[in-house]
Amino acid sequence: MAKIIFSNNKIEIKEGKPIKEACEKLGVPFSCAEGICGTCMIDVVEGQENLSELTQEEKDMGMNKTKRLACQCKIKNGIVKIKY
Repeated sequence: MAKIIFSNNKIEIKEGKPIKEACEKLGVPFSCAEGICGTCMIDVVEGQENLSELTQEEKDMGMNKTKRLACQCKIKNGIVKIKY
């Protein structure tokens, strides 16, 4: 199982799954959940390599490997530490 960590809270996620639900539980705000509004932008502090590649929606919003949209990411494996 992979893990999302925010402020000493950890949530396990199956590898290859979206991180949206875990991030919601950790308190990340969401609005459209389609990569259009940018409400769910997170800072990836650690484990950028453990997330899926940037989606076109993220690229269109100017995101990079450390600034991501939680609604667009999937976790590949390992641990990803975030802040928002």
